[in-house]
Amino acid sequence: MTATTAETLITHLIERGETVATAESLTAGLVCATLTEVPGSSAAVRGGLIVYATDLKASLAGVDEDLLAAHGAVHPEVAAQLAAGARDRCGATWGLGLTGVAGPAGQDGVAPGTVHVGLAGPGVLTVRTLGLSGDRASVRAGAVRGAFALLREHLA
Repeated sequence: MTATTAETLITHLIERGETVATAESLTAGLVCATLTEVPGSSAAVRGGLIVYATDLKASLAGVDEDLLAAHGAVHPEVAAQLAAGARDRCGATWGLGLTGVAGPAGQDGVAPGTVHVGLAGPGVLTVRTLGLSGDRASVRAGAVRGAFALLREHLA
């Protein structure tokens, strides 16, 4: 399903003359990698930031350091700022930002499977929180699907 969804997203972006970029924490580039498996994706994918370490969320993606200090790296507003940072720093129409806990242990009091997906685009800044189950690979795959679903809704 994810490959078909990626193909659909790339097709829609190209038809609209729009682009996408990512800032990814728990997925560590998996969203961008899945999008770029689609032939011709270079017309729509600008690039991505892998911001696995908390300090890189601030220095590379522009997430507010005070927000990170107050709430930690896994927070809805962090996802929103990651999305906006990806869009801005990569010069894309759309930015996707992902942060969460893949497990098996929690992080900063946040349960495994908690994922926040942010989307920034023309007139849009939104976050969706997902509660996913399974092992690390399942949570990360679910995060990719969640990011694609959020973007697809705004391209429809």
